[in-house]
Amino acid sequence: MKMTVLKSCLIFFAISILFQSNTCAQNSGTIDCPFNGASADGSDCNNTIITAVPFLRIVPDARFGAMGDVGIAMPADPNSMHFNASNLSFAPKDFSVSATFTPWLRALGLNDVFLAYLSGYKHVDHVQTIGIALRFFSLGQIQYTDDQGNPLQTVRPNEFELAFSFSRKLGKTFSAGLTAKYIFSNLGTGAVAGGQTMMPAHGFAADLSFTYRQPLKIVDKDAIFGMGLVFSNLGTKISYTQSANRDYIPANLGLGFSFEYAFDKHNSIVLGLDINKLLVPTPIRRFQYDDDGDLIVDSNGDPIPNPNYDANQDGTADYKQQSVPASIFTSFGDAPGGAGEEFSELMWSVGIEYWYNKQFAVRFGHYNEHKFKGNRKFFTVGLGIRYKIFNINFSYLIPSQAGQRNPLDNTLRFSLIFDFGNAPTKKKKK
Repeated sequence: MKMTVLKSCLIFFAISILFQSNTCAQNSGTIDCPFNGASADGSDCNNTIITAVPFLRIVPDARFGAMGDVGIAMPADPNSMHFNASNLSFAPKDFSVSATFTPWLRALGLNDVFLAYLSGYKHVDHVQTIGIALRFFSLGQIQYTDDQGNPLQTVRPNEFELAFSFSRKLGKTFSAGLTAKYIFSNLGTGAVAGGQTMMPAHGFAADLSFTYRQPLKIVDKDAIFGMGLVFSNLGTKISYTQSANRDYIPANLGLGFSFEYAFDKHNSIVLGLDINKLLVPTPIRRFQYDDDGDLIVDSNGDPIPNPNYDANQDGTADYKQQSVPASIFTSFGDAPGGAGEEFSELMWSVGIEYWYNKQFAVRFGHYNEHKFKGNRKFFTVGLGIRYKIFNINFSYLIPSQAGQRNPLDNTLRFSLIFDFGNAPTKKKKK
């Protein structure tokens, strides 16, 4: 079967994430060369961690997206559901809903590929809060044809996540939250990949989150120090075929910090820092290398297999066959390049938000990922306007490296938020 060239590239990218054949890995130089070294052709050696349903890690809203994707410990709004549901316990409004639309790959001329996100929360009382979120990712319309170009069928690959959360304050400054998720992914039902027919994938996951917010006084001015810890997307592996081999979803450990400071009644700022690490096994090299990074070959000149790649000789890399709990624990020390490579798997985000009169906001941020672990590096800018119950936020992404492309290049994202009432407070005893 054939597809239109542009759309086929998009689908191939999605499928290649899910079906990483040994041949592809070998030819691309992705994991068959030493970390921090070079492949046989002298190009950089990447060892990017790849999972199924990566759309779960896309920051869905314009406010936090304008601050370099910082959000774990930032002042809460409905979109905190994505980052840290426990933070909703400290949300200032009683009830709030948000809607975000993010065009995807707009710079390539695609108009039907997008991410939509709806989220909201409601305070049950002064200590308990519930939240809900729906994420929908559309990959547009794909036309399948036969070898002669005759149309066969039209499909619309899509993915979605439905999440419910409950959070509770465990004190004046500390809260905990639990989020349950259902995940559906349909990337091309009926297509053939690796000799197997694709089918929709289903999965379940959970987030466990914690928030600490401590009011301070600095030079007689109000300030708040915030900290958040989140274990997200802890759940089942998923598969798009009948194969026994299943793919990891993007389990993640996130640690965030924030600092809010009010200069006076009109001017205030919020600073944020997020550090994230995927709790997924690092790919293992298929062949052996010496200490200088040179490929080790036998007397016939053939590469010598790495015994740790497929010890049970079943044709599938051992790192892909671990249980989910085992993969989470081993992800902290399984990088072939040792501690240096483990540290390189950290993703860093920094952001700043300035408010004037609690009505107008200006935002900046930066996101950084190691060049051998995905190489996503970009600056972000954005604006926010708040009027009574209505909030609108805009964000724009700027690549920080010449020639680097991003799915959000030349794309303006926007979010709408509606706030109702003030958060309930503890009733004083008579």
